[in-house]
Amino acid sequence: MTHYLDFEKPLAEIEGKAEELRAMAQGNADMDIEDEAKALDRKAAVLLQDLYKKLSPWRKCQVARHPNRPHCKDYIDALFTEYTPLSGDRNFADDQAIMGGLARFNDQPVVLIGHEKGNDTQSRIERNFGMARPEGYRKAIRLMEMADKFGLPVVSLVDTPGAYPGKGAEERGQSEAIARSTEKCLQIGVPLVSVIIGEGGSGGAVAFATANRLAMLEHSVYSVISPEGCASILWKDAEKMREAAEALRLTAQDLFKLGVADRVIPEPLGGAHRDPDATIQLVGKTIAGMLEDLSGASRKDLISLRRSKFLGLGSKGLAA
Repeated sequence: MTHYLDFEKPLAEIEGKAEELRAMAQGNADMDIEDEAKALDRKAAVLLQDLYKKLSPWRKCQVARHPNRPHCKDYIDALFTEYTPLSGDRNFADDQAIMGGLARFNDQPVVLIGHEKGNDTQSRIERNFGMARPEGYRKAIRLMEMADKFGLPVVSLVDTPGAYPGKGAEERGQSEAIARSTEKCLQIGVPLVSVIIGEGGSGGAVAFATANRLAMLEHSVYSVISPEGCASILWKDAEKMREAAEALRLTAQDLFKLGVADRVIPEPLGGAHRDPDATIQLVGKTIAGMLEDLSGASRKDLISLRRSKFLGLGSKGLAA
């Protein structure tokens, strides 16, 4: 069943009518409704184009959170071979919100790290909706250390509302784990490339996205706080999330102008959830391009360029 966002309600009505007509005609040879259904399809296509022509930042947040958007596991299954998951932080537990392990990408061995939100009620609960606990970040640190030891590039796929803010996570050192994961990103002497495939929420995203190259899908978002959280703090009213989304400059297009994102990956018309296979292939091509850009760079250069990139953030696009 197609899941429609709030602003897609007019589209839902048109596409629903077309489906209704085709369902009524099934098994009834006397009914010829194909011309009418095709007219509705054309109307829906025009409306879809109009809706996605210039999405507001808040609408982009909604698209980035779409439940049918391809998730980390979908990318792993489609783009990587010989994926061997590695579990646990060797200290407390294994965090199911973080997928990670060894794999091959275009026959090149890599270390893979990513947030997984889950795709149904059971898996979302199991994966904690992509919100990692300290053990998830410590697992990522372990994997990055392994990558550094064996000279393997690291690919990270980011899709999280943010790190889990629960009492247990705080007791086990959530902020320290995020900081050390971010620090480890800056220390490793191998290529590190990252893609924001949905939400890039706060330090929970930065911990994996402090990379040599960062790409964002066209309708993904990346910010220090969610629009709802920002509105609650600034205006004491979460309903002002639209204004907050505008102020945060969290879209891929804004972040590319600011120099935070290095590439913006186009999505199919209507968002990644309308054509997951095409989106995944575009992400795969982008990852390949980013790894190619970094091939041949020395350990010293990779670390130096990564540090310089993040020290220089904020100097680009300030006049915009």
